[in-house]
Amino acid sequence: MRLADGAETTIHVGRFDRDAFDLRVVVLDPPSTVQQWCRRNGADHAIVGGFYMRPGGPALGDLWVAGRALPSEPFDDPWHDERACVHVGDGRVRLAARRQLGAAPHGDLLHAGPMLVEGGRSVVDGGADREGFSAGARQFDSDITAGRYPRAALGLCAGQMIAAVCDGRADDEAGLTMAELAAAMIGLGAAEAINLDGGGSASLVLGGSLVNTPREEHGVELSGGRAVATALHFAPRLAF
Repeated sequence: MRLADGAETTIHVGRFDRDAFDLRVVVLDPPSTVQQWCRRNGADHAIVGGFYMRPGGPALGDLWVAGRALPSEPFDDPWHDERACVHVGDGRVRLAARRQLGAAPHGDLLHAGPMLVEGGRSVVDGGADREGFSAGARQFDSDITAGRYPRAALGLCAGQMIAAVCDGRADDEAGLTMAELAAAMIGLGAAEAINLDGGGSASLVLGGSLVNTPREEHGVELSGGRAVATALHFAPRLAF
């Protein structure tokens, strides 16, 4: 992707037919790389999930698997209810603010955010902080919405789930701002999209292989990626 100032970054993309794949929230306990989790569990396709307290967890924000709440660290008020989630229940994948999903959601839920795209349009406004990632930066290493970084996102469109991760933190890999990530997801056809954990945690495994190059600050490559607390698994539906 060539950016407005002439910089470039590589975006790695997986597309999953929603009639052929289910989405699952998975917990990596103890934390491990996405690639390691895939190898241990015979999984081919997964992307990094939500944020977590470094090092070693727990997850930041609500975390539900199979209708059961799992231990996590709540986001600071008043942002907890405003931040976007991935919800998988009753055969449907939904991206929405936590307050829209009920106190005890069915299925799986992963807190992440911010929302990037709604109704096919970017909802990233440089002057707004709808989900409080700038105001609530205390729980993160920094304001995750500021600057260009390696980033990860999940997008939805008619019939597909779109998993995307961009490289960054290298002379020839600029990374993306949140606004640029939103534009990239729209360009890939997403009608809705949500930001997932990024920076050194940004990881996408396709066909069992890590396809991006995770990097720490100062461009230090993370062989195999960073150990993370959650991931989203694209699980093939079984044929009967």
